[in-house]
Order: sequence, then structure tokens, then C-alpha cells
Amino acid sequence: MNDMAASSSPESEPGCCLEAQWPLRHITLAGLSWRGKATSAGAVPILMHHGWLDNALSFVKLAPALAEIADVHAVDLAGHGKSGHRPDGDSYLLFDYVADLAELVSRHFHAHGSSKVDLVGHSLGGIVCALYAAAYPERVRKLVMIDSLGALSQPVEKTVPQLRRAIDKRLAGSGKPAVYPDLASAAKAREKGVSPLSPEAALTLVPRNMRQTDAGYVWRTDPRLRHPSPYLMSEPQVLETLKAIRVPTLFLRAENGLLAHRPGLDGRATCIADLTTVSVPGGHHCHLDGDTGPVENQVRHFLANH
Repeated sequence: MNDMAASSSPESEPGCCLEAQWPLRHITLAGLSWRGKATSAGAVPILMHHGWLDNALSFVKLAPALAEIADVHAVDLAGHGKSGHRPDGDSYLLFDYVADLAELVSRHFHAHGSSKVDLVGHSLGGIVCALYAAAYPERVRKLVMIDSLGALSQPVEKTVPQLRRAIDKRLAGSGKPAVYPDLASAAKAREKGVSPLSPEAALTLVPRNMRQTDAGYVWRTDPRLRHPSPYLMSEPQVLETLKAIRVPTLFLRAENGLLAHRPGLDGRATCIADLTTVSVPGGHHCHLDGDTGPVENQVRHFLANH
């Protein structure tokens, strides 16, 4: 069904995790794949997209639970993990991630016999999956968004200042990369990010985003990912994208996540015609950090219930 690179795990063993690669026209995406343990003839593949500055290991707990019902593929977004970086002069625009997903489905799943896919996205990955489901509803069976409900927005009067800020940063460049003596030090730095992680979760997630040099460990992720976007949608535009989602959708709202107290989410939720909203314990990384059982149970039940 897709072009997978071999790993140390035997490909014939159900439930195992394999390194995977999916060549696209202008970039190669990498990720991890879990073979379904009891995949029925009617089961559709599950594609998972992680959040900003994370990688496919974000789903190392959730994916095996979903492999009980179907083949699971966790993708490193462009510039993240082991996926390729955008060419020099390009930026990491939200809509380019959606185009990557469209080509991934068309080239490696839809073209090989899967008429539809299930999408699971966390944070930025949830935004990407939602936009794809809005644009290509005929190719999506079900959508799951984890602590994610539509794209970031800003008032229209901030359009030009946002553009200038992005261009200024692009011209200034990314600066000197941080160097860490070991992976534990890099994980310690990641614990204190915008969405904090426990030491255990950081140590799980960080190694895939690092590479070793003679000087020490540096981030494998593209530094341009930290540059501001030149364009953000207005809130009315975001609402229109949500209205276009016609597939059954599950929104998992983390009780202590980034969306826990964000105003305006109820208005966004009412835009999706077939939406189930469930509160789950934990922070923004409720699918990776702490007790992930509630998330695993909710997502597995939602996708398994035809």
C-alpha cells in the first residue's frame, strides 16, 4: 500500500513498528507504520499527523492501540523528524502541509486501492487534517482532532504587520543552532516548551528530532519552522473551512490543554455538522504524556464503530 523502508522489526509480524518513507514530487516524507493486527477487508488505513515541532513518535502510545483495528501510519510533517526539508527560499505554509497530505493520500494510498482514509491529527496536525477533510471529503471516512479545532486566526487589520514580521525574520535568518552534549540535555530543554512535557515524554519524543555532529547533538528539525507565518486566516475564513467538513468528526479537548479556556471554540464546534466532542484528562499532549488510556479508548471506539 505504501513505500516503506525496512527496519529491524520483521515486516510479517502484526502490530510491529516500521520506519517508512513516502516519496512525493518535491519532498520525501518519513514516518512510522504499524501493521494492523486484525485488519478486516473493509478497514481503511489510519494516517496520523503530529503537532508543531513534534514528530511521528508523538503517537507511539496511541498508534499500537489503533493497530488493533487497521494499519496505522504516523507521518513526520515536512521539516520535522526524518522527513525532508523544504528547498531554500521556501517557507512552511499551512496550506503546503495540506498539499503534502493530498499528494500522500493520492500517490500512496488512494492509488493503491484505498478509496478513503481515517485521519488523526494533534494540534497543527489536527488543523492540517481538518483542512484536507474540508477540501477532499470524498477521500476521508472519519476525522479525529486531538486538542485542535481549526486553524489559528487573526484580525484582518493585522495582515500587513504579520507579513512584514515574517519577511523580516526570513531576511534575518535563523541564527546559530543550539548544541547539546547529549539527548538527555535536549530533552530537558524540550520539557519547558510552549506545551510542557514530562521528562519521560520528552525523552520519548526528542531523539527523532535530533542528529549527532562532532560538536554534539543539534536539532534535525528545520529551523525555519520557528519563523512566523506570512499569512494567517481571519476567523470567518476558519469558520468556513470547518463548515465544509462533512465527515464524522471527533474532537478530543484536553482538560488542561491549550484549548481548555480558549474563547470562541463553541462557535467553531457548531460549524461541523457531525461532531462529537469529548473532554479527556491531561495536557496538550494528552495522547502521549501521562495516562493516555482515555484518549486511546475514545479514538479506537470512534474509528472502530462503523
